[in-house]
Amino acid sequence: MGHTQLGNEPISRIVLASSSPRRKELVASLGLSLPVYILSTDTDESIELGWKPDYIVEQLSLRKASAAVHMLQNDSDNQPSLVIGADTIVVLDGDVLGKPKDEADAKQMLQRLQGRSHEVYTGVACVPSLNGETVVLHRMTRVWMKPLSEGQIENYVASGEPMDKAGSYGIQGLGATIVERIDGCYFNVVGLPLSLLSDMLARYDIAVF
Repeated sequence: MGHTQLGNEPISRIVLASSSPRRKELVASLGLSLPVYILSTDTDESIELGWKPDYIVEQLSLRKASAAVHMLQNDSDNQPSLVIGADTIVVLDGDVLGKPKDEADAKQMLQRLQGRSHEVYTGVACVPSLNGETVVLHRMTRVWMKPLSEGQIENYVASGEPMDKAGSYGIQGLGATIVERIDGCYFNVVGLPLSLLSDMLARYDIAVF
């Protein structure tokens, strides 16, 4: 593949604005010809009352990517880069469920989710570090969780897996055993919809294959 273009500059790398090991693994699985760098950002994740789920994840993913772009601009080695930001939330009855504050919060979330369906939204933002078009999109997947006993919930929370995940479960880990079925993109629930991302990368002439 030839040089990809970012405005008048060739893109030299992909920068993933995330500390999530799951998102890192998913981007790596694409086998892109460009090097992929990880740049964790500490961004404001507050939201305003009345924001819809799709708007929430698009805004938060854009904040993360924009923060990374700002960090790169202060770097003496500011190569032309395409920065990717992502954010995932779980929505039940219109309530946004983020990462649990503690084990009690995780248990409460799982008690609400068990035996029911909910939606998982992930926003993805692609922001050029120097110039070019910013693209921000999202995907939604519906997830049905099995009915769970109090003992199962307590044991799952005790495993530690829920503590850094929106909605207090991870579909790619032990959480796979408590999910009954899904309608939509599996990788969207993991935290990065690869089908959507590949379409977004194509806008910058970055081909997965």
